[in-house]
Amino acid sequence: MTIIIGAIVVIICVLGGFAMAGGYLGALWHINEIIIIGGGALGGLIVMAPKKVLFDIIKGLKICLKGAPYDRTAYEELLKVLYELFLLGRRNGMIALEEHVLEPQNSSILKKYPKFFANKHAVEFLCNSLRPIIDGKIKPDQLRLLLDAELTRLEQEHHAPVTVLSKTGDALPGFGIVAAVLGIVITMASISGPVEEIGHHVAAALVGTFLGILLSYGFVNPLAMNMEFNGEAELDYLRCIAACVTGFAGGMAPVTAVELGRRGISTDLRPSAEELEAMLKSIKVGGK
Repeated sequence: MTIIIGAIVVIICVLGGFAMAGGYLGALWHINEIIIIGGGALGGLIVMAPKKVLFDIIKGLKICLKGAPYDRTAYEELLKVLYELFLLGRRNGMIALEEHVLEPQNSSILKKYPKFFANKHAVEFLCNSLRPIIDGKIKPDQLRLLLDAELTRLEQEHHAPVTVLSKTGDALPGFGIVAAVLGIVITMASISGPVEEIGHHVAAALVGTFLGILLSYGFVNPLAMNMEFNGEAELDYLRCIAACVTGFAGGMAPVTAVELGRRGISTDLRPSAEELEAMLKSIKVGGK
């Protein structure tokens, strides 16, 4: 929603200022300039990025439009589900977690927390983090290394689409210049024509430069930065899971392991210690 509001503000301010200065908005509409700039940027994007990164850009743009799901409610559900799983493992042994980890789609505990359960990536990360503990084949310090390696890989994958989209945004003014130069070529070809025709061609050429700069600094680069923040939000969420799981694997009590994760949450999303205590007291650890 904020993306749409921001785009509207940019359009209103730019076009509104142009109109207030006496400009005719129709003079800015040149489909040939849009095709040159948009097609050139899209082609450069396809040449620049591998297939996976292209699909990640599409996914990232969808998240930008919908908004990142990692709000305060998401973190509250995360801390609850971690505490309930840890408490079950502490009381009934780690083998009691096996059915929830091996078949998370059937876990009654995970299903109790719809926002977390709907986040397939987070569920997969949690299950993959708990599986080595249940198997008993790894030490706590080794688990930290495994999770750090996975988080590092995920961080690199998050940066790739942002980098490609940023470079595409940086290239847009250049494609605007290309459109302007082509417009000047057309102008020079008709230099012997009427003054009105020459003026029209010159205006079209300048619109190409204008569109390239506007699309770059008004839309594409801000979108890339928004994707960067969304990627960091997801990584912070997964880091919280990793901190809690490694703390529990290291022998911390369930409530202490969850508190460890809570302290790593951003201050605007973090529940207070009192709120966390109240949340955890309301949890009833059942069966499956």
